[in-house]
Amino acid sequence: MRDEWDHAHTDYTMPVQRRSPASLAESESDWRHYLERSAPNGWLIRENAMAGALASGQPMYLLHVTKDINAIRTSRQLHVSTGCLVGALYCSPLASQREGLRPHNLGAYLMRTKPSTTPMIFEVTPDTPIRPKGVDYLHLGPIHLRTYLRYQSFLTPAENDQLDRAVLAGLRVAAPFLDVALQNAAGRATTAPEFIDQLSDAVPRVPFLGYLYFEVLSEYLMLHSTTPETKSHAQAGELNNWLYKRLAHAAVDDMDQLFDLARFNPRRHRLVQLIEGIEPALAPGAAEYVRRRLSHLFARTTLHPSQDAASLTFQGVDLSTIQKAAPGLIGQMIFREIRYLSRYQQLYHCFEKAKALEAWDYWNSEGIPTPFNGVIPKGEIGINPAYPRSAVRVWTARQGSNGYLHPDQEIEAVLTPHLASWWAPPRQREAHIATDESRVELAQIARSPIPTQRSPRSKVPA
Repeated sequence: MRDEWDHAHTDYTMPVQRRSPASLAESESDWRHYLERSAPNGWLIRENAMAGALASGQPMYLLHVTKDINAIRTSRQLHVSTGCLVGALYCSPLASQREGLRPHNLGAYLMRTKPSTTPMIFEVTPDTPIRPKGVDYLHLGPIHLRTYLRYQSFLTPAENDQLDRAVLAGLRVAAPFLDVALQNAAGRATTAPEFIDQLSDAVPRVPFLGYLYFEVLSEYLMLHSTTPETKSHAQAGELNNWLYKRLAHAAVDDMDQLFDLARFNPRRHRLVQLIEGIEPALAPGAAEYVRRRLSHLFARTTLHPSQDAASLTFQGVDLSTIQKAAPGLIGQMIFREIRYLSRYQQLYHCFEKAKALEAWDYWNSEGIPTPFNGVIPKGEIGINPAYPRSAVRVWTARQGSNGYLHPDQEIEAVLTPHLASWWAPPRQREAHIATDESRVELAQIARSPIPTQRSPRSKVPA
């Protein structure tokens, strides 16, 4: 179990230590070296301001936005959310400066686009310098699978059969593309336009591919952008989060209502248009970057390290065989399918609390009071609600004319190791479960009963 959590975390200040499948044309170390040394903003992977703040051992200041400040005041409790941070209070960094607390550009984005929320300042005083180790949700597949198998008895035979059929049906349709991705990871390059179109067609069947697709393009934009805006953020030690926010909202209709990466599947011509609309100079290389990078990440995040990417096929094999060969893929697929069972609103805490407990135990043993999203250190950071060796204070925030934040009213509320209530929209093949941004506001106290009927395009509730 601990090995799986180690595998799902990345410390960008250390050499690569993860085991990978055989026959990959490029290793994780190769990619790390390329991104850090060749991309204009690659140096920020290792030397970003957030990593520096973690390693300093000094009090950290974090921004959280909420719709439920009155409920928090009344209950004096904050519950945490699932999502990319597994079970942490979703925040972004604040830089302590003479003029006040300067929001990270991710926090500035959240405050500008969520005007009806209340900004909150958290002061986390750690007991020691914090190892800059982030959880990479793309590597959580084996943990999702193990958790499902452990609590499989909570489901009826019909529900388990429903999951098996849904996963197997998706695999059978997407198998040709999945094999193409492995071939590319092993060095047998296909043409980028064809690859992108095949990827686009496969996403509805294997929604995890939409998450990979989006994260790869986000990485590409943040690391290769050379706009004045990006350079300004880089001078502050920050990757530019506004780039991928623009990408997501331009790529998917109503993304502001349901931030849902299972719907992120632009075809090649649309992909070029999207990148041209954000930073034209990056458009020509986008498709080829996705082909190489996504293929590599697909093999690394889905296959068991004992497998050989060059010889494995997804076509014509049974579910039990694929479960052993690609536990990461099956885990990610089950993780998304299970949330559409009619009883999952009642079963949610059984499955997600189990993973959160393991994460809290791992973070505590590693000395991590503030885990961050380790896909890339872009500023998504959380507060571990079960960490026993750090002090946490919280205030509402007052924003000055220069955009800096100042503590206003101190809130007598404590973080508790409980998950906020969660709800998924009714099942639609083209509109799956919401992801990280729509969960930003999940990290609140338990609230009134959640309605059982709601529009498929409603936002996942805060």
